[in-house]
Amino acid sequence: MSNVSGVIKSIQDLMRKDVGVDGDAQRISQLVWMFFLKIYDDRESEIELMEDGYKSPIPKHLRWRNWASDTEGMTGEELSDIVNLQLFPTLKDKLKITGPQGARAKVIANVFEDAYNYMKSGTLMRQVINKINEINFNSKDDRQTFGSIYEQLLKDLQSAGNAGEFYTPRAVTEFIVDRINPKLKEKVLDPACGTGGFLSNVIDYKRKKFVKSTADEEVLKESIYGVEKKTLPHMLCTTNMILHGIDIPVNIKHDNTLSRPLRDYTNSDRVDVIVTNPPFGGMEEDGIENNFPAAFRTRETADLFLLLITHLLRQDGRAAVVLPDGSCLVKA
Repeated sequence: MSNVSGVIKSIQDLMRKDVGVDGDAQRISQLVWMFFLKIYDDRESEIELMEDGYKSPIPKHLRWRNWASDTEGMTGEELSDIVNLQLFPTLKDKLKITGPQGARAKVIANVFEDAYNYMKSGTLMRQVINKINEINFNSKDDRQTFGSIYEQLLKDLQSAGNAGEFYTPRAVTEFIVDRINPKLKEKVLDPACGTGGFLSNVIDYKRKKFVKSTADEEVLKESIYGVEKKTLPHMLCTTNMILHGIDIPVNIKHDNTLSRPLRDYTNSDRVDVIVTNPPFGGMEEDGIENNFPAAFRTRETADLFLLLITHLLRQDGRAAVVLPDGSCLVKA
């Protein structure tokens, strides 16, 4: 097993030398898209062994294995050019999002929609890539070790974030999921999913308790839903889902759940279970409150989410929500 913790520290030290990476938020963003592509490529290696004729949605020359995996491969200006002039334009706008690989392509395009390459030095980028290549995401040991490092990245993101954003400790998400006891076929939603802490615990819980066959696994994958409005947490959540075996996390939306008028949600949008830690202490943009009944209009995010949650639950549905002191339950 590679020393994943040491690898991450080395990467962070390398990025601090690059004049283009300014602060924790940019460093984490840079790390995330690189890790996403490495994790995706490692997962594709597994899929190729299981599916005859598998075709990647990423053009051959832009797959991680063909431009990044060779430690003696391109570096300097050549590497910067392929990343800036070919990789990013293609993954943002030029993937084919229809046909057999359309769903996979759409996931990648959504991840890269607002992603950027902040590194200016192709030489330092090569060194970072070589460090990332030391981690084998198909190795159970490396994947489990990376889970702990991943949590540290989320805590770093918290310190780099704004009011209302913070990492929910694993002990809290595990306790809540255990108490809410989601069944295999129950549709589970986190309407402010952040980096996917609650959803990843739901996946682990259902897989351990209920999954006995390939068919059960497919039911599990179709039961997980999340929405996150901010780019970086959405990228982290998508990556987190892939690490947890959701290869095509199309149900993880990059959107603001509160931006849709409450009256527009129908029975088909309702779910069995909601687990979430919605942002609080912040204010929504002007006009968002008009999506809610007049008696409940406010720009305080926690109150709006609480109203939305009660509206989105099916009859006999249940929710577990982290809330600040002073919040009170309202009836939709």
